[in-house]
Amino acid sequence: MPSQPSKTLETFDNPMPERDYTIRIEVPEFTCLCPKTGQPDFATLYLEYVPEAKCVELKSLKMYVWAYRDEGAFHEKVTNTILDDLVKATEPRFMRLTAKFNVRGGIYTSVVAEHRQSGWQAPEAVTLP
Repeated sequence: MPSQPSKTLETFDNPMPERDYTIRIEVPEFTCLCPKTGQPDFATLYLEYVPEAKCVELKSLKMYVWAYRDEGAFHEKVTNTILDDLVKATEPRFMRLTAKFNVRGGIYTSVVAEHRQSGWQAPEAVTLP
């Protein structure tokens, strides 16, 4: 049976929960529909997160993103909804979702939404010469 879109996000145990490290995922084929015109909106999603106990499983993320293909959504709302769903599933220390939408009517839109676990502090950045 072929795969089907699904709003279920699966997770797996973080293999290194004692360490802060960043996972970066790029999703270049996000599609939803403009709620005003019904025309498709295309975006690349950039997900960055520091996991706590769980990581998002990539096939389920692919099926989750696919589930938006036929839904009408404003850019701002869909970006924040996706972030909320990912935070609910993984409970990360930190998560940032950037949605860069393709040009529409001569306008590009980027939406950035973030979640920070209460009390979590980002480690100091290391700059090498």
